Amino acid sequence: MDRRRGAPDAERRRGIEEKPAPPDWLLEQGLNRHSPPVYVHTGDCWNTGKRSTGIAQEQARQAIAVGVKACPHCRPDSALGILD
Repeated sequence: MDRRRGAPDAERRRGIEEKPAPPDWLLEQGLNRHSPPVYVHTGDCWNTGKRSTGIAQEQARQAIAVGVKACPHCRPDSALGILD
């Protein structure tokens, strides 16, 4: 009997269990490092770009307050209680 057979399954399970939780809020950056952020998203938004990074709730509030657009799909402004 090969004892190594169960090793990949155990490693996969451990990787899933130890995976960090997704962030609650995301900030989507512009096309290059000099571009301003383009959207604030909720952490579970389906429409986030690859240039998104996790941010704290207060950072999400501040970003919207200074003019970063709230994603029209996930509506982080509603989730944060900030409405125009």
